[in-house]
Amino acid sequence: MNKIILKNASGIPTDIAYLARYGISAASLKSASELASKWRVSSTDAVLALGLISEDALYRALAAELEVPFLPATATAGNDARYPQALTTGILPLAHNELDLHVAIAPNGRAIRALFHHRYPLKGAGIALASPGRLAELAQHHFKNEIAYEAAHGLAQAMPHLSFRDGMSQPQRMTLLGMAALFFTGLMIAPMLVLELSMLLLALIFLTMAVLRLSCALEKLEWANETSPSPAIDDADLPIYSIIVALYNETEIIPQLLQALKAIDYPAAKLDIILALEEDDWRTRKAIEDCQPPHHIRILIAPDGKPRTKPRALNIALAQARGSHVVIYDAEDIPDPRQLRQAVAMFRAFPDAACLQAHLVIDNASESFCSCMFAIEYAALFDAVNPGLTAAGLPLPLGGTSNHFRIDILRRIGAWDAWNVTEDADLGIRLARFGYEVKQLQSVTREEAPIGIRAWLAQRSRWMKGWMQVCITHSRNPMATWRELGPTGFMMTSSLMFGTVVGALGMPLFLPVSIWMIIVTFGEAHEWVRALILGFSGAVWISGLLALVVPIIVGLSRRRRLKLLWALPLLPLYMTMLTVATWRGLYDLIVAPSHWNKTSHGISRQRTDIQLRDIS
Repeated sequence: MNKIILKNASGIPTDIAYLARYGISAASLKSASELASKWRVSSTDAVLALGLISEDALYRALAAELEVPFLPATATAGNDARYPQALTTGILPLAHNELDLHVAIAPNGRAIRALFHHRYPLKGAGIALASPGRLAELAQHHFKNEIAYEAAHGLAQAMPHLSFRDGMSQPQRMTLLGMAALFFTGLMIAPMLVLELSMLLLALIFLTMAVLRLSCALEKLEWANETSPSPAIDDADLPIYSIIVALYNETEIIPQLLQALKAIDYPAAKLDIILALEEDDWRTRKAIEDCQPPHHIRILIAPDGKPRTKPRALNIALAQARGSHVVIYDAEDIPDPRQLRQAVAMFRAFPDAACLQAHLVIDNASESFCSCMFAIEYAALFDAVNPGLTAAGLPLPLGGTSNHFRIDILRRIGAWDAWNVTEDADLGIRLARFGYEVKQLQSVTREEAPIGIRAWLAQRSRWMKGWMQVCITHSRNPMATWRELGPTGFMMTSSLMFGTVVGALGMPLFLPVSIWMIIVTFGEAHEWVRALILGFSGAVWISGLLALVVPIIVGLSRRRRLKLLWALPLLPLYMTMLTVATWRGLYDLIVAPSHWNKTSHGISRQRTDIQLRDIS
């Protein structure tokens, strides 16, 4: 310890001074100390953030300096270890071993400082020192069954009515069977009346959804209230921010992903980036390791389990996230480098906001028909409809990426439903049911759209299957949902979610059948009935067309991409494709409700030469 004190006399903090004897220059340690003061983090965290030494090498050096054993590779967790305490406290009881070690500890930077300042007697106490990564790996292996179960069933166990795990409830099944029996019986007795009533019901659903989309798109937005409303926050005042990226078979996109993550403008010592991989995905793990990511980007292996879905992997990562805020990105995402700073500022300006949704923009729009229509759809959704929903205080079905959360609230409401394949939309509705606000974050994340029809169809059928799951989950107890969302929120959410599914399933049939019914009825009806039929049908068709086109024009205008309007005449073809995808999603819902249709990333040639930059 005398050597440490001498080093401290030279102006280098005691908790990193010893590293001078392990190949790190005094100048580098001095720089780390200054950066630690600027960021308001421990000196150890600053050393690791600067990449002066690897985590494993630092903790081996620390063990030698404190004269305690470093955790041997043969060590295993003891039976008295507890989950999740071992993962959150950095203390893990050990099984009996030849070295008579009883517990492994992985102190964080501030605890290391305390070890030096207070000279805790560790030598001969049966304590082994471990790096946080090594301790976490050992604990994860020991608790793999508990981790897998909690990630899959945590929400379903705590709040079964808010998870899709058990599918339709018995009352829902009976109601559906009763409606089907009533419908087919009516067709045999009075087919024309049944058709008229069915078309009227569909028309009301479409009309309500159309009015909602138009109202949202034409909502006058006060953009100043949705941007970062406060001056730039000093690095010292920024919180630890976690980033979670769930990956599976993503070897092609790894270099771009790591480049995008490294470009984030945020103190490295306050970044906690978790790349969550499946147990058998060794190719993606090797691709990441080959790129030698910095210390604040860590790999987490999700234990094998069912269902194998993105939300299950996110739940596993969330349990180990260190930040007070967390954001979810997809493998192909390129977020605005200052997005996290803007999110922190907005969270502080809006203390009631539990979640912020950034804007998603497709940057390979001109690559194919599918990518172009995808870009148009995203512009309508993220630049017109969603801002209108948040401005009106209505529930927002979240997009699957660039959702920023207060991590304590996210855990409080049960995190993601591992059994829902559109966990984002479900989580947006659940936040609203718990009374939390979602705000629109005026920051952009660039995404890669599917290029081919097959990839688009697989992705979209999963999305539509997930929206059906959302409808089922939140209609199990309609009265409870009504109370929690309020009458307006319930009606608007129902029309948006249920209307999207029903519209995609039935719109191609609705148009010809409604025309046929008008022709059949027209000759037999009184004049005032004809006027009513024509007026109502015209209102449905015109409003439906406007609800489709206006959000696109508004969104593309706000995104300054009006050049994509050339594709508007192709919307009927795209809507037909959407119908096919929805019917396929319905089939998957019946035969494989939790199957995840994986979208391949990193195949766009148009993105190859794109440089990281801000998009206004």
